[in-house]
Amino acid sequence: MDYEAFFTGELDSLRQEGRYRIFAELERRRGAFPRATHHIEGDLRDVTVWCSNDYLGMGQHPKVLGAMHETLDRCGAGAGGTRNISGTTHQHAQLEAELADLHGKEAALLFTSGYVSNWAALSTLAARLPDCVVLSDAGNHASMIEGIRHSRAECQVFAHNDWRDLDRRLTAIGPDRAKLVAFESVYSMDGDIAPIAEILDVCEAHGAMSYIDEVHAVGLYGPRGGGVAEREGLMDRITVIEGTLGKAYGVMGGYIAGSNAVCDFVRSFASGFIFTTALPPALAAGATASIRHLKDSNAEREAHRDRVATVRARLKAAGIPMLDNPSHIIPVMVGDPRHCKQISDWLLEHHAIYVQPINYPTVPRGTERLRITPSPVHSDGDIDRLVEALSECWSRCALSRVPAAA
Repeated sequence: MDYEAFFTGELDSLRQEGRYRIFAELERRRGAFPRATHHIEGDLRDVTVWCSNDYLGMGQHPKVLGAMHETLDRCGAGAGGTRNISGTTHQHAQLEAELADLHGKEAALLFTSGYVSNWAALSTLAARLPDCVVLSDAGNHASMIEGIRHSRAECQVFAHNDWRDLDRRLTAIGPDRAKLVAFESVYSMDGDIAPIAEILDVCEAHGAMSYIDEVHAVGLYGPRGGGVAEREGLMDRITVIEGTLGKAYGVMGGYIAGSNAVCDFVRSFASGFIFTTALPPALAAGATASIRHLKDSNAEREAHRDRVATVRARLKAAGIPMLDNPSHIIPVMVGDPRHCKQISDWLLEHHAIYVQPINYPTVPRGTERLRITPSPVHSDGDIDRLVEALSECWSRCALSRVPAAA
């Protein structure tokens, strides 16, 4: 077989379809977020970032940077190995205690990323629970899907955010079987929010474990940043809460929070935890500082909500189509992969605005979009330039606009 020809042909197919991904080489500048330096063909150019998951700009916060600098100077760079052998540090223990407190749980367990925490926890729980069947929301993230698939447990996919379909499916499953319901709070591409209370009612009625992914909610929702479940007073009813440290908290890592027994079970049996080098202690210290700050400060969340509302109102006034949702994620709908990439390229080249195109397989074909994520530090001027540039792109591509409401 001509392997190189195969690889080249597959890449060419992506290019022809308009789905080939080109990464913009950016250099974040401390204290200047959302500004960044774009490195392209030896030239440097200032750009404004509109698609970062560092939702609150905490990756630049002085408390976070100070904690990381102090720990790096005191402890060095790496953790020294896996947690099981030589890599459990004081900073890891502090961070897990902070996370358990954030979610009102007995314990938490730290992983190297949100992807790994979902993959490792779900694959371990579903594989080892006796005769387990997993009920997975149709909109779940790839990390959840891969973890469930790896477990080889029976999996039923229930209609997105449809607790009635979940109830019907659980009713048909034998009462003696282990049941694990996996879903998200905020879905990252459409920005919709799950009916958590109704899903938990169904889980409790059928004796099912509940597993919620709050990666796009922690730090942003709830009085202390515990997520949508905290905002709605539901954390105590959830078996496992999964989250990330790489989005609103601005650092890196993933985790689960739950009872002592469930966290210890995953710690003891999950290969994705056992055989992975631990996060550097400086990263753990930075995440701890970020969580502590956002437990006490609502200023970032309030400013964030204001910026999101402002961007939505301005886009609506310009007739730019977007999905209406109750979260902070603003999906600007293009509906064609080539146009989506053309708009992204034009924004970067002519307006110094960085927004990556979102195409299949991240979203279904025909729903290609620009995923805009305002932050507390985007100014009114930044918003003006974004909306004007998008309006220009819509006209250039002759895309349909949404008429203003009467």
